[in-house]
Amino acid sequence: MAAGTGGCSSSSDSLFNSFYVEVKEIEKRDSVLTPKQQIDRLLRPGSTYFNLNPFEVLQVEPEATLDDVKKQYRKLSILVHPDKNVEDRDRAQKAFDIISKAYKTLEDEQSRKRALDVVEEAKGRTDQMILEKRKKQKKEGKGSKVEEDDPVKYKHAIYVMTMKLFADMERKRRQLEEKDMEMRKRKREQEIEDEEKQKIEKEWQKNFEESRENRVNNWKAFQQGSKAKKMKGGFRPPKHKAEQR
Repeated sequence: MAAGTGGCSSSSDSLFNSFYVEVKEIEKRDSVLTPKQQIDRLLRPGSTYFNLNPFEVLQVEPEATLDDVKKQYRKLSILVHPDKNVEDRDRAQKAFDIISKAYKTLEDEQSRKRALDVVEEAKGRTDQMILEKRKKQKKEGKGSKVEEDDPVKYKHAIYVMTMKLFADMERKRRQLEEKDMEMRKRKREQEIEDEEKQKIEKEWQKNFEESRENRVNNWKAFQQGSKAKKMKGGFRPPKHKAEQR
């Protein structure tokens, strides 16, 4: 039994290595695309979604060292640099900006760790998905083998899950950004409203003070006018009425 198990394990390892080499050959072929092909790759339909993954943009493995990332960045940046693609300068500039953003993400220790955390979570979720899929097939009497047992398909499943998680993270970031903008907008609107109320109240107070001063002045003028009128008219005794008999 032990010998048989060892032979099966050896066979599986050999199969895995074969597929792994094939995947690496495909990646190596894709990594030496022409400038036009690289620009097309970075600006292809759905690129906004794909380019959220900095490892995908730079075509490096998550396990790649920072030195390897730098080398790949330099190679790609030369290929898509606007000065090297004068006939397609606008698209080349966009591609160059995408590559630069991805490199900055992986160059920074904190943002690189966040990206690696996404990849690790994708692996964990993929493994959990495969486990549940295997259990379901066993329960239905379909055996325990699933298509993700193929290393290439397993790698693709992790790739798809990684893209989904990056997209989810971006969507949450935008939601938080929109929420923050909405809060700032409401705060500013409230500040404007308060400023307007203060302005109206201040204007009303000013008008009230001015009108009160006018009323006081008018009253004083009225009093002075009445007093002068009495002084001008002098004293007049009451008229004598004849006595009636």
